[in-house]
Amino acid sequence: MDAVRVALLREVLVGTEWLGATRRFAGALRGSVVSHGGGLLLVGTPEYEPWHLAAHLVDEAAWSGTPELAPTLVRHDARPSDPAHLAVGLGRLEAARRGETLLVVSPEDPASPLLERVSDARRAGATVLSLGPGEGELPAMAHEALAVPDGSELDLDTVQHLVSAAAGENALPTPHGRRRFRDRVSRLAEHLTAPPPARW
Repeated sequence: MDAVRVALLREVLVGTEWLGATRRFAGALRGSVVSHGGGLLLVGTPEYEPWHLAAHLVDEAAWSGTPELAPTLVRHDARPSDPAHLAVGLGRLEAARRGETLLVVSPEDPASPLLERVSDARRAGATVLSLGPGEGELPAMAHEALAVPDGSELDLDTVQHLVSAAAGENALPTPHGRRRFRDRVSRLAEHLTAPPPARW
């Protein structure tokens, strides 16, 4: 879903709770990763891996100049032979520490093995966010949760588009004074990838 479709969807959703809810959740996500300098882990279930959310957050990180939003996708069936960005397995959750953010996306409360790893990450100091189940152990242990229960007006995939777009839009302004090197690189990349000006 591109920016135009997200904008149209937001127009349709005016007057519903979804706009405020997705923006609040995106603000919590952004605030957690930016305040700690990054370290965003994104995980789903064996049946539901949030590929699209990972890709959209990478895009939003680049476009907004907020590199902390780019996640590490943690996969259940990762193999060492996979490309590097797809080869991160569940062992990464065991290494989660204070200052890192763990975003769990699932249509329903995950099975015990994943819940145990999420609980261990929280005990180690990671901030846990939950997107999906409205009830169960996962939202209960999350620091911030956005429920997308079955039968909602929006499905989980659509809500992920709204959250990722809002996370990029809500990027904190660049502080005045000396900019960090990666801020300058991000602005340069944005300038180089911008479409050419229209000629009349």
